[in-house]
Amino acid sequence: MGYPEEVLAPDEQLILHRHPHWKMLFWPIVTLIVATALAGFLGGLAWRQTEGSTRSILLGVILVLWLGILGWRCVARVMSWKSTHFIVTDRRVLIRQGVVTHTGIDIPMSRISSVQFRHGLFDRLLGTGTLIIGSSSEEPLEYDDIPQVQQVHALLYRQAFEHSQGNGDQRWDDHGRNRAPGGGYR
Repeated sequence: MGYPEEVLAPDEQLILHRHPHWKMLFWPIVTLIVATALAGFLGGLAWRQTEGSTRSILLGVILVLWLGILGWRCVARVMSWKSTHFIVTDRRVLIRQGVVTHTGIDIPMSRISSVQFRHGLFDRLLGTGTLIIGSSSEEPLEYDDIPQVQQVHALLYRQAFEHSQGNGDQRWDDHGRNRAPGGGYR
């Protein structure tokens, strides 16, 4: 049993599980490439220009700096991306995030009053955007970098609408098509 399934009630059905869009990883990848190239250049320069213990010390310092930058700018960001979950079930929307400190929010379908999305030109090109969920008692919650935000918006709207109509047993796929409880389409 994987992560999303372990937080579900026994008869609750998982409909959608997403991590943020990969665009969150763009700058960590650029950092990895630039830092590795720079460390390689400086390591080669240190190898050619120095000898003995000075060479070893300089190479060690370059290695420590390279590992520090990768840990700070790359590994931490990838772990944050991997530990962020956007989950839709037939009863609620769950958001879980965090590596060391875990945070989460559950929004019951019955409390959702509006579902909106926003994405600019760049987000549309990448197929991502911001999902805005309005609940009956709080300020709207915004979730950035949701992959295929228009389909998620349609799915979530239909789930909330069906739940408000008393048809909480309806299932919808990622494309907004009505799915039968056994997995086929209606």
